[in-house]
Amino acid sequence: MMRLKVHKGEASGRLQTETTMTRETPQSRRHKPLKPVAAATLDDVETLADDYSYIPALNDAIGGYFKDAVRITLAEPTKSLFFLRTILWQRKAARVRQKWQNSGLHVPALLIVSVTSKCNLRCKGCYAFAHDKGKARGPELSDARLRTLVAEANELGISAILFAGGEPLLREDLLTITKDFPSVIFPIVTNETLIDEGALDHFRNQRNVIPVVSIESDERDTDERRGVGMHKRLQKAMEAMRAKGIFFGCSLTITRSNFATITDDRFIESLIHAGTKLILLLEYVSVEEGTEDWVLTDEQRSTLVDKTERFRTQFPAIFIGIPGDEEQYGGCLAAGRGFVHVSPDGDLEPCPVSPYSDTNVQQLSLKEALQSRLLQAIRQRHETLSETEGGCALWTEREWVRSLLQPAERSAIPLRRIDSAHHAIE
Repeated sequence: MMRLKVHKGEASGRLQTETTMTRETPQSRRHKPLKPVAAATLDDVETLADDYSYIPALNDAIGGYFKDAVRITLAEPTKSLFFLRTILWQRKAARVRQKWQNSGLHVPALLIVSVTSKCNLRCKGCYAFAHDKGKARGPELSDARLRTLVAEANELGISAILFAGGEPLLREDLLTITKDFPSVIFPIVTNETLIDEGALDHFRNQRNVIPVVSIESDERDTDERRGVGMHKRLQKAMEAMRAKGIFFGCSLTITRSNFATITDDRFIESLIHAGTKLILLLEYVSVEEGTEDWVLTDEQRSTLVDKTERFRTQFPAIFIGIPGDEEQYGGCLAAGRGFVHVSPDGDLEPCPVSPYSDTNVQQLSLKEALQSRLLQAIRQRHETLSETEGGCALWTEREWVRSLLQPAERSAIPLRRIDSAHHAIE
C-alpha cells in the first residue's frame, strides 16, 4: 500500500513528503505515536497539498451500501424503489461535492451531528458523557439553526447526516426537520427509550430516516453497560419497528470481552430475525479511565475486518465497520476526509472522540466552517494516523491535535474565499 512519510528538509526546515510503497501486516499496522518534532502547526497548512485520490473509492463504497439496501428489500417494492432513487441522489450529491472541490472547498460525504449532550441513561464508557465532564459548554444548536445546518449540508452535497447525542430523540423537532429533506439519509443513533407511537409513525412515513438502536450483545452485557432491563426494552422496540415495516439498524459497540458473542453467526442471525437491516460494528475507543482493557486486540481487529466482509455476503443486511479497514482509503477518514463532527454547541470537530475545534457553526455557515485550518492540518497528515489500539489514532494523538490549537488561533481565523456558485441538489 502507499504510505506517506513526513520529514524536515535540511535546507528550508519545511515539512516535506515522500511517498513509498510498503506491504503491511496486521501487526505492522499498530500505530506508532507521532514525534513532537514532526507535529505540524497551523502555519504549515498552506505548504502541503491534500491528497483526494481516495474519493472515488469512498463514493463507490457509499453506493455499494445502497445497492445492498436494494438487494435486501427486493421483496418490498416500495422500499427497494426508494433505495434505487437514493442511489441516483447519492451520485448527484457526489457530483455536487466534486464541484465544490473544484472551487477549492473540500466537502465530506458524511456529517455527524451530536444534537444534544442530554441523555436519560448513563451508559458505562460513553464518550459523549466522558467529553462533557469538566468542559464548559455553550448553548446547544437551536431548532432553527439545526434546520439551516441541514439545509446547508444538503446544498453542499453531503450524502448523509447521522444524528447522535446524548439521546437525539430528546430534540422534539428533530423528526419534523428530517421530513423536509427527503433526499438526505438520516441515521439516528438512539437508546430506543423514546421510540413511541409518534416516533414510529415518523419512521414509517420517512424512509430517509433510519433509526439505529444501540445494543451491546446479549442481555447480560447490555444490562451491565446500559442498565437493568434495557435488553428487554430494546427487543420490544425492535419488534415494534419490525411489525410496522420500518427499515432500522443496530449499533453494536465491540469490546474485547464481547467480541466472540457479537461476531458469532448465531448472534447476527438473531438480529436479522428481529428485523434488523443495518448493522454498525463499532470498535470501542477508550475515552474513560478504567476502560483501556475494553479495546480490541490486534488479532481481534484483523478478524473483525475479515468477518465484516463475510457477513456482507452471507446475511441480508448492510454491514458497516467503524473505523473498519480505513487503510484502503489511505488512513483515517476523520477531519473531513470522509466525515466531520458537529458538537451539541456547534463546534466543528475532526471526530466525536476528538473534541477539538477552531470553528463553530453557531457563528459561521457550514461552508465557512469547513475551511477550518485545523481540519486541513489533520487531513494533510492522515497517513500518520494509521489504525491503533482502540482503532482511533486521533484519540491516541490527542495531545498532538491539541497542540495545533494555540490560544490566538482559537479566535477568528481568516477564511479563504470560496467560489459561491450554487451547487445545490435539485
